[in-house]
Amino acid sequence: MTRAAPVRTGLTFDEYLRLEHNSPARHEYVHGQMFMLAGTSSHHNRLAGRLYARLLEAEAGTCQTFFADIKVRTPDPGATGYYPDVLVTCDEDDNDPYVKRKPCLIAEVLSPSTEAVERGEKLLNYRKLESLRAYVLLSQDPPRAEVYRRDEGGWRYEVRESGDVLKLPCVGLELPLNTLYDTV
Repeated sequence: MTRAAPVRTGLTFDEYLRLEHNSPARHEYVHGQMFMLAGTSSHHNRLAGRLYARLLEAEAGTCQTFFADIKVRTPDPGATGYYPDVLVTCDEDDNDPYVKRKPCLIAEVLSPSTEAVERGEKLLNYRKLESLRAYVLLSQDPPRAEVYRRDEGGWRYEVRESGDVLKLPCVGLELPLNTLYDTV
């Protein structure tokens, strides 16, 4: 499935931010186009919330963890502005209250309506963030995490399933994957 038609086009990133600041609905920004976000299921919300809670508990030093309503801007000239489900930034200069530019970890919970965008467009754009060390995709059912991890040789892909440990950078969290799914 691909994105629905944009609700606005021909916008600069700053124009998007001004519109978004006063909007009752959330929108993502992709190269001059604004797309409305769909709501999430309770299953999606609880899974993202459990990951957020675990990361929040593990925060170290200057790291900060955010949930759902904070945008990430990619550095490319056209820019994109996304609302990841969960993000962590450890750069003390990444202090804008609405937009983060230097996340080290981004996690998305896959939904049928967003999966193609998260696996394609977002993966390509998030990888442009020099600070990003891991992009995590969580399946809603069965318990499964796909991790795109940056290392010295570039990006590598790994899969964690029920019974495996999910290793999350930035805060150094090693999390049994099943603990995210216990009550979801």
